[in-house]
Amino acid sequence: MNVLFFLKPKQEVCVLHKGYTLRQGVEKLRQYGFAAVPVIDEEGKYCGIVTEGDLLRQVLQHESKAEWEQIPLREAMRTDVKKPVNVMADMDELLQLAMTQNFVPVVDDRGMFIGIVTRQDIIRYFAREYRALEQQKAEG
Repeated sequence: MNVLFFLKPKQEVCVLHKGYTLRQGVEKLRQYGFAAVPVIDEEGKYCGIVTEGDLLRQVLQHESKAEWEQIPLREAMRTDVKKPVNVMADMDELLQLAMTQNFVPVVDDRGMFIGIVTRQDIIRYFAREYRALEQQKAEG
């Protein structure tokens, strides 16, 4: 199965831009209600993620909202989690990452962010496959 089958394209995904300020990141996460979102640079390359916890740590260090406007989002960004997969990754690689991440960022050969695959979509796919196999066993 191809990763593209599961892909939620970047146009449908809440992303933050590396050049945002802490305030902009907090506002966007609050507006959309996500716990973690991908971060891209000005060219559209995947840089990492920012979570609610990452932003909270920065907010607690810089309590004044005026300070939030001066803090670059990249100071809160994490690059060691939510490893992306290449668009040509196989299902096994996608599944391995989905076991530890609620979404898997997808990039092209140039590292450009093209979307995400959610764990929910992967589970839904395997549940359908399992039901189909069970039905085949019952009929055969």
